[in-house]
Amino acid sequence: MAKGNFRGGAMGGMNMNMIKQAQKMQQDMMKMQEELEAAEYSATAGGGVVTAVVSGKRELLSLAIDPEAVDPEDVEMLQDMVCAAVNEALRKAESSANEGMAKLTGGFNLGSLGL
Repeated sequence: MAKGNFRGGAMGGMNMNMIKQAQKMQQDMMKMQEELEAAEYSATAGGGVVTAVVSGKRELLSLAIDPEAVDPEDVEMLQDMVCAAVNEALRKAESSANEGMAKLTGGFNLGSLGL
């Protein structure tokens, strides 16, 4: 019986093809991640008096508050509107990331594999 690794036949070709596909998927995932991180997502609250913009890295980039929204007697409402706008912008960023990954992986849930 021969010693060493079996490198020929269909199995070797299939393994190389799988490795190439995995490398391509990894490159595609890295590119998508860069694109998602560079993207900006905005959301408004209070009928547009508060606007939050977040990055794909889930960082708050800007927050615009219409002076009409500033009522010293009702600071709590302004705080609620800021939270609502920021949270909605973050949800948009997360949703975009999930949709992009689903397209890339064909809907295959990598999270189930711990990836």
